[in-house]
Amino acid sequence: MIRPTAQVTAMQSGRGVGRRAALKVPLLAAAAVSLSPVPRAGADAARWSPERANRWYEAQDWLVGANYIPSNAVNQLEMFQPGTFDPLRIDAELRLARLAGLNTVRVFLHDLLWIQDPTGFARRLGHFVDIAARHGIKPLFVLFDSCWDPQPRLGRQPAPRPGVHNSRWVQSPGAENLDDRRYRRVLHDYVVAVLTQFRHDSRVLGWDLWNEPDNPARQYRDTERRDKVDVVADLLPQVFRWARSVDPDQPLTSGVWDGPWGDPRTRSVVAGIQLDNSDVVSFHSYANPAEFDARITELAPMRRPLLCTEYMARSLDCTIEGTLPITKRRNVGAYAWGLVAGKTQTYFPWDSWDRPYDAKPQPWFHDLLDSDGRAYRAGEIATIRNLTGRPRPS
Repeated sequence: MIRPTAQVTAMQSGRGVGRRAALKVPLLAAAAVSLSPVPRAGADAARWSPERANRWYEAQDWLVGANYIPSNAVNQLEMFQPGTFDPLRIDAELRLARLAGLNTVRVFLHDLLWIQDPTGFARRLGHFVDIAARHGIKPLFVLFDSCWDPQPRLGRQPAPRPGVHNSRWVQSPGAENLDDRRYRRVLHDYVVAVLTQFRHDSRVLGWDLWNEPDNPARQYRDTERRDKVDVVADLLPQVFRWARSVDPDQPLTSGVWDGPWGDPRTRSVVAGIQLDNSDVVSFHSYANPAEFDARITELAPMRRPLLCTEYMARSLDCTIEGTLPITKRRNVGAYAWGLVAGKTQTYFPWDSWDRPYDAKPQPWFHDLLDSDGRAYRAGEIATIRNLTGRPRPS
């Protein structure tokens, strides 16, 4: 979930630190109770060669999808917690995804879901994969995320803020656990357990280990960490090693989203880690068609499959009709944000954080379908179906 500005001003020294420290002890105690035996990480497996990655990609259909959260979930916790997991709605909405011509969805998970109930979370995750497979949809799972609220909390999630884009999305791991050495065991076991569950499951497309890891949450200046980029730069290579130790049949990735990518000398430290460790290269771009095409050109010399795991912001001239033909021509997988309009309210643009909207804007910023399942723009769905070669359903 890219932000238009990648930099934030320095936060006031010490603000939010006391609250983070106070929250560590009960959370770690809960983690200790919840931990279940998982396979320990073995010797590091090697990063896939470009040849192996391209063989994997050639075995897939052209990947056309959307970032998905059910319309009745405000964030990834509400999507998968036991009291709000809604397989009937998921089944109905993934059916709509397939009818729209999609064959994959990108889905966000959370470390707190695993702490809360490892066995139940695994069961619900397996149920989700079963539903998706019935509709010919392969999920790309996201394990960690640096966007929006740095203080996630289990339990009942707050209602969306009126008129605000993605107002209750939460980071994973939260700010108080990001650099906690005791919590690293929890993060390790979460990664290893989830990947192990599906390591040979061809119904799962792949593993997006960390969404926009160095993205500052400028809307949360009082609680976001000043040192997040440095801490993430230390933790992200470990996450890749933990995932690699499982040796899954699916590729690992983490999508670059900001700054120059083509020249290793000018990449950010975190972008370099992402590109140097990903089996398949993923990126985010909400740019106009010419700039979008140029971003692909930056990454093409890596000779690895490319996935654009976030695009489509209509008011920024990043549209289905303008962008998807480029990804088709250049054989790049593409995931629009998002599928069905709902509690995330991502039809509002990013500037709604500063100026909440009184009504849905025209055009919508994100989202392909209205909450009743009808296409926001029928022409977009026709473009998807025409480019994927999937006939219009009866």
